[in-house]
Amino acid sequence: MSGVIGCQVPRFNTAPTPAGYSTEDAELAIEYIRGLNYFPDEWQETVMRAWLRRDKHGAWCASTWAVTCARQNGKNGSLEPTVVYLMAGLKLNVLYTAHHLGTARKVFKRLMHFFGSQVNDPGAKFPELNALVSEVRKTNGQEAIYLEGGGCIEVSARTGAAGRGSSFDVLIIDEAQEYEEDEQEALEPTISASPSGDPVTIFLGTPPADISEKGEPFVRLRNSAILGEDKSCAWVEWSPQGDVDKMSEAELVAFTADRQNWAAGNPALGGRLKVKTVEGERSRWSPRSFARERLNMWPSPVSNTSAAFEFGKWIERTDPEPDAAAPIRAFGLDMNPEKTHVAISIVTDGKAEGSYHVELAADTSFSVYGISALVEWLWERAKRRHPVVMDAFSQARELLEVPLKKKGMKVFILSAHELSQGYAMFKRAIEVEGTVSHFGQDQLNFSVEHAIREPMKNYPGSYRISRASLEVPLQPVLASVCAFYGANKFAKAPSKRGSGGRKARAAIAG
Repeated sequence: MSGVIGCQVPRFNTAPTPAGYSTEDAELAIEYIRGLNYFPDEWQETVMRAWLRRDKHGAWCASTWAVTCARQNGKNGSLEPTVVYLMAGLKLNVLYTAHHLGTARKVFKRLMHFFGSQVNDPGAKFPELNALVSEVRKTNGQEAIYLEGGGCIEVSARTGAAGRGSSFDVLIIDEAQEYEEDEQEALEPTISASPSGDPVTIFLGTPPADISEKGEPFVRLRNSAILGEDKSCAWVEWSPQGDVDKMSEAELVAFTADRQNWAAGNPALGGRLKVKTVEGERSRWSPRSFARERLNMWPSPVSNTSAAFEFGKWIERTDPEPDAAAPIRAFGLDMNPEKTHVAISIVTDGKAEGSYHVELAADTSFSVYGISALVEWLWERAKRRHPVVMDAFSQARELLEVPLKKKGMKVFILSAHELSQGYAMFKRAIEVEGTVSHFGQDQLNFSVEHAIREPMKNYPGSYRISRASLEVPLQPVLASVCAFYGANKFAKAPSKRGSGGRKARAAIAG
């Protein structure tokens, strides 16, 4: 077991994936830094590919970039190549801040390693980068590097005066577990008038020791990113599966002893981070401290939003013996952010005129290697007749939209506003009209019961569905909303009751 190696795949990667997005900037940045004999780890390149991606219009896909893993793994191995590319390649103005002055000074020294310690530095390791330098400012607390033709970085410990009077394109918050509200209020205006018109904030850090003012913006950002509330955040996190807040002491001891959990929270384990070091930490630290500091375990995410549905009304709509001959009207798909689980819902005509019946046709593990099989599964059941509906921001769209359309299938992608409308329609059908029934499946019941709603910023009076905790799979309820919307908006009325119903449903059940 001493040879355990850190996992290179993050537990969470919420980088937006709009249609037509590109990671060209990331590939250029990686290629450039490799040319300087700087070779990021696989996991560090994953972070760069999550951050440096643009939509089809050329704007950054995410306005907030973040990375978190346990200490001593090398988070700056993603940041430094990114900063070099942003400055030298894109001519952007960057403000770097850290809680401790010592951390800021270390970062500035690392940047001088790339750009040199002065203009025309005879000892510059990379003359081509030093040739771009117009000024290196080493005044204590006001360190900066400026480049000819644009592009700069100012480095500072976080104070009330940091960045004041200047406008930047990129704001970096290092040691974000110490970041406080008043610092956020002082710093974020520095990018509100970004010269590029496309500002970005980058967060780096670990879980805060206590839930208090320190680190609250960082915790809030994580909650909204991993619960799916913030669609404009590229949050990349290494941590093992689990919720330490809900573990007994005995469970926590077993959790921290599991070396696979060590690997999940420490991508550099077995490399720059030695297994022997972690063994020593576990013997000295309490299990709860070890979970936070070495396994990168966060507090349970919470949301102040209310339940998405009246669960009592939902249970009232249970029909364990639906009409097996009822024709299918639409399919809905959703997939978790990690692309490891897929849910497919179907909506058929209900027993009463103008009513609908919804049930899960599939709720199962998924691998990207199974795309072809999933496409064939849908083709056999939907053909070119039944709508297949997905949320525009679902990972299902990224993987399945193109192959399904190549089959000639009726694929519909819902905008955020359409999905919100679908949720409102589904909620009303359950709670007010009583025009929807369901089979009573445990997975769908659990998803509906623990779904929450939150207001949509750009659509007053509209809501979207989120989840109350990490344990809640949203795929079943979101797939059902998509299918319900599709049945109402896109489906053609069947020529006669029973056409394609029993046969298709039997195939699904099988």
